[in-house]
Amino acid sequence: MAANPSLLVNPSLDDWLAFDAGGTVTVRSGKVDIGQRISTAVALLVADELGIDPGRVRVAPVETGLSPDEGFTSGSQSMTQTGNAVRLAAATARRHLLERAGRALDVDPAGLEVDNGTIHARTTNRKTDYWELAAGALLGIDVDPAAPLRPRAALGHVGGAAGARGLEDIVRGRPHFLHDMSLPGMLHARMVRPPHYHARLAALDEAVAGRLAAEGVETVRDGSFLAVVAADEYAAVRAAERLAAAASWDSGGGLPSGDIYDSLRSNERVSLPVVDGVPVDAPVPLPVDGAATLEARYERPYQMHGSLSPSAAMANFADGLLTIHTHSQGVYFLRAALAEALGMAPEAVRVIHAPGSGCYGHNGADDAAFDAALIARALPGRPVMLKWTRGEEHAWEPYGSCASMDLRASLDGDGRIAAWSHETYSDTYSMRPRPGPGRMGAARLLSARFLAEPLAPPVMGPAMGRHMGIHRNLDPLYDLPDKRLVKHLVRDMPLRVSALRSLGAYANVFAIESFMDELAGEAGCDPVSFRLRHLSDPRGRAVIEAAAARLDPSGADCLEGRGRGLGFAQYKNSAAYAAVVMEVSVSDAAEIRLERCVIAADAGEIVDRAGLAAQLEGGVIQAASWTLHEAVSFDRDGIASRDWDTYPILGFDNAPAFETVLIDPGRQPFLGAGEAAAGPTAAAIANAVHAATGLRLRRIPFTPDEVRAAALA
Repeated sequence: MAANPSLLVNPSLDDWLAFDAGGTVTVRSGKVDIGQRISTAVALLVADELGIDPGRVRVAPVETGLSPDEGFTSGSQSMTQTGNAVRLAAATARRHLLERAGRALDVDPAGLEVDNGTIHARTTNRKTDYWELAAGALLGIDVDPAAPLRPRAALGHVGGAAGARGLEDIVRGRPHFLHDMSLPGMLHARMVRPPHYHARLAALDEAVAGRLAAEGVETVRDGSFLAVVAADEYAAVRAAERLAAAASWDSGGGLPSGDIYDSLRSNERVSLPVVDGVPVDAPVPLPVDGAATLEARYERPYQMHGSLSPSAAMANFADGLLTIHTHSQGVYFLRAALAEALGMAPEAVRVIHAPGSGCYGHNGADDAAFDAALIARALPGRPVMLKWTRGEEHAWEPYGSCASMDLRASLDGDGRIAAWSHETYSDTYSMRPRPGPGRMGAARLLSARFLAEPLAPPVMGPAMGRHMGIHRNLDPLYDLPDKRLVKHLVRDMPLRVSALRSLGAYANVFAIESFMDELAGEAGCDPVSFRLRHLSDPRGRAVIEAAAARLDPSGADCLEGRGRGLGFAQYKNSAAYAAVVMEVSVSDAAEIRLERCVIAADAGEIVDRAGLAAQLEGGVIQAASWTLHEAVSFDRDGIASRDWDTYPILGFDNAPAFETVLIDPGRQPFLGAGEAAAGPTAAAIANAVHAATGLRLRRIPFTPDEVRAAALA
């Protein structure tokens, strides 16, 4: 197994586990729980390795200076990094404390038994427990990457049914989210935003600001950064409206408003071939001579994270120390970026994670934290709660990049793929606030560009790692003899972008799996058999076969007027395998209904069975929403899709009936499942619509207008 980066950076066992005086175990992780149930999974792993009840395991909030630094919670890596780290930490602690117990009880440690933390000697009536042996002190040893794990047959919790931690508070409406926080003397803040990225504050009616000050409302201004602060939240809301009406903005040239797909083709770009999932700094090879059997172009618009709750942050600047409560997915990187932006030492910035409602990827959380920090620094000594509005979240979050994919392939006389070409055109996905040269971390924070001494957004180079950004899942898992793969990083696109769940994999897999269906049709082969003909990976074959096995191969169980489609991928060609079969119907009004969904997945060893199923099904729902509804709209005056009417999402009335098949390979490495179903879902819907109607949809979202346009083409 490859070295765990989390343990390389945080080797001390005491970074991960503490035996509390009250008879509990505190687990610390650098991965935040944003609904993927990592806190539930790590509690089960630790409980089973220590032989204690999961109720005795406490998972601490992620906080700089206390939690291990594990970078961002991203890339479906929580189990592969944190999961493995805490399991090995618990195994190391168990062995170490049993050795202590052997000395204390004067017996061979091999003759000791553990019952919920109590350690018994088989040959005597003597006993002790973990907490007596640890004595509330640090254990002072490193995690042993070779520590023996308990046999799978001895595990009582891993792989079984478990309730999600914190779920009861959410269901019962108890204070749980960052937005619910209330501290003594807390102030409430609201931002006053320009019309769009390129607008700057031209003038402000100081008389209005003066009247607000007389009413106890502070105005915070730094260049074009403008905010109001009040002791009463509603007063802050009303004051922001008044100050917005008193501000005038220089709009400059406005937002570029040309066709985004034309821009993807015509703008300056950096083009690189991709070999075995890795970009190569070499000339792009020309397409192979000869007529292709099939060519197709697939397109994806800008799309939002669409967090259910707008972003927020709590900040307090007191005695030279800045404390931030945030729903950021990378507290250490955020601390470094804030320190860089504010000219502070990182040790003077404390960042504490608190749950926010609904986001996978880089939404507005880090930007809201910076906004709150700027306001708190201007008003030291009192905590400041800043909440974005729904309109702000929709208009100012960094979106998922638009993309265009050109595919071209040839079939030989036996109906097998003889040559394959895939080119993807897109913007960067790498704008999380990661520090770098030229204050790059600070420059990635939204409000840095509006300060009196502004920082220009950095121009990002192409990501060169394996299956990153634009080229994530660009390289198919299929056995293809002649592959030409190219990524194009396109410059000067109109909207601010960053990491959205699955990065480029959603669009690339949508294109690949739609194209595989089209090629199957050209070859006169059914889609399942065509895929298996080109796939030797046994675990990939197993998930496709498992999904197909839930369906009548003759199609007799598919009701009239419906169609089925399949999508498959291994996320990043290294994480979880997922096959999605979607059954859809298309109404006379050209509306696509999701009737039934079968998911088959292999994510390695199963720890939290219910959590794994929930991640896969939730991934399907999110990707189905992208595929059927979601597209950011804008013009030269700014973002037009600022609410749920102008940016519709999938509703409960169009959720399919799910059947989820989890393939348990035994004690195999965790593969990370959170993003595995996204791309297969888009392709499964597209292929199902084709089966139902004969229409081939290649531009997302598949709105009724798009369906009608395909019918008229």
